[in-house]
Amino acid sequence: MKTIGILLIVAGLAAVVFGGFSSPNRSQVPDMGLIQVEDAEYHPMSAPPILGIAVMLVGGGLLVSGFRQTR
Repeated sequence: MKTIGILLIVAGLAAVVFGGFSSPNRSQVPDMGLIQVEDAEYHPMSAPPILGIAVMLVGGGLLVSGFRQTR
């Protein structure tokens, strides 16, 4: 429980700091023989800060409950 809580806190903090991520969308390009062509467009996906804060709170709750179980 403690490790999952820590991972959720780190993920929530990253969501708040970076505000999201971008994912590549690769499309099919015709083969040009010796020339290699790659087509990739990056589409940003933003995460609202409240989502990152909520994930951090859930992670903190798991972390606290993990410490209470070991006592």
